Amino acid sequence: MYRYDTMDRALVNERVEQFRDQTRRFVEGSLSEEEFKLLRLRNGLYIQRHAPMLRVAIPYGLLSSLQLRTLAAIARRFDRGYAHFTTRQNLQYNWPALQDVPDILAQLAQVEMHAIQTSGNCIRNVTSDHLAGITPNELDDPRIWCEIIRQWSSFHPEFSFLPRKFKIAVTGTPDDRAASQVHDVGVHLVRNETGEIGFEILAGGGLGRTPIIGQVVREFLPRQHLLSYLEAILRIYNREGRRDNLQKARIKILVKALGIEEFKRRVEAEWLLIKDSALQLDEREVARIRAFFPPPAYRCLTDRDVAADQEKAFKAWYRYNTHAHKMPGYRAVFISLKAPDIAPGDATDAQMDFIADLADRYSFGEVRVTHTQNLLLGDVEQERAFELWQALRSAGLATPNIGTLTDMICCPGLDFCSLANAGSIDVARQINQRFDDYDYVYDLGEIDIKMSGCMNACGHHHVGQIGILGVEKHGEEWYQITIGGSASADAALGTVIGPSVAKAEVAETIAKLLAVYVEHRQEDERFLDVVRRLGVKPFKERVYATPIAA
Repeated sequence: MYRYDTMDRALVNERVEQFRDQTRRFVEGSLSEEEFKLLRLRNGLYIQRHAPMLRVAIPYGLLSSLQLRTLAAIARRFDRGYAHFTTRQNLQYNWPALQDVPDILAQLAQVEMHAIQTSGNCIRNVTSDHLAGITPNELDDPRIWCEIIRQWSSFHPEFSFLPRKFKIAVTGTPDDRAASQVHDVGVHLVRNETGEIGFEILAGGGLGRTPIIGQVVREFLPRQHLLSYLEAILRIYNREGRRDNLQKARIKILVKALGIEEFKRRVEAEWLLIKDSALQLDEREVARIRAFFPPPAYRCLTDRDVAADQEKAFKAWYRYNTHAHKMPGYRAVFISLKAPDIAPGDATDAQMDFIADLADRYSFGEVRVTHTQNLLLGDVEQERAFELWQALRSAGLATPNIGTLTDMICCPGLDFCSLANAGSIDVARQINQRFDDYDYVYDLGEIDIKMSGCMNACGHHHVGQIGILGVEKHGEEWYQITIGGSASADAALGTVIGPSVAKAEVAETIAKLLAVYVEHRQEDERFLDVVRRLGVKPFKERVYATPIAA
């Protein structure tokens, strides 16, 4: 992973001391609430429903075991003994005291971490495929390009006060595990007709009140021009994006207003002015960054079916919670943070310490955060998978549900967020209680549920195969249901099935949707395939034909 140099350390440590002084002045009253707001947001600090929330950057989801232990220690000392992993591969502390935040940032800086640009109208944490560097069908390791983008975008003076926040995702395979098409900019590694590897660039994606799938701005961009092209896009957005209306300030609104062809024309014209500038990537610089991501010391192994003669529980876990690896004899192992009795994405300090120990023992001391709010050990020897499973099971971390109905993406909702209209965590618990038969869950195949407590869509409900949006009606919590969404390569927005349902009816509504799927599916059809083939009508008729059981 990337390691700080002298300049990196100086920048981060100086920012800590700056914020320490800013916090002191705010507490003493010499900084107003409005003045301090801009400063705290630049350092990842929000004011939530009950307490401040601090969002820590985890660039492209990569953690060392030391860093994870530090996150655990901070949760133990400064929070309530747990933290929340997000869909942007970040981590959030929901209960820090304001006066403790500078000390938290100082502790993070000791292990080359920070909270810079995790909020505010700037370029946020760059996200990527959690299988980067290890998946078999990868054109190139996207982490290299994420790191190049991260260094270019950090403290960028021209883009520190954009019309609105700006998010970039990079992926290196046709399987889009980074939800890149619903980002402000998506960067896809592709190969052109001569075999050269470069980038397809998308722009204008996003969720929230106006969900839009990103559109292709350039089909093939030579690698050396990555930063200049991103700079051109951001210059157009920074100059022409709306600043008079918060709800219309994202780049997706600008792209929609101009039309993709006119937007492309303006970007290309801007790019011509800077494409041959100092922004052009030197191969030596690319090689320097690439050197931070060498393959670990893999052993020479061969693939074999290690689950064949094992017990049923291990077979299920191995099938759902491990993934193919580019190196023979290795697997990528998901650690589900979606056990039925916890809030999706939460991990305790003890669990984080335990996972850090497992990373040292089984995966070269590295942990990855996934877009789906789970953790991943990327380089596990197949022969040691059973041993690892036993350890995870002893700690309650072997829930065998990755990619299934109960592997839900879920925002913190009304329990924490001051913007939320309805709860998410308790609805996730309701769904888990309703669908506790894993044989049934496995029979359903690939289904994802994504849930948000408000229109800001932190839970990505618009692109869930089943999406759940919390809304408020006359002081009560209700839930709008969509079906047919996807955040993968076949990205699509879901369709609302009808009127919102009461909180107590959410799980049973989902049961009715699944009943239609089971009745109509053909061989190997996913839930998403059936929705696309039949349309919404039969699902809507089933849900609203009879009263939903309480």
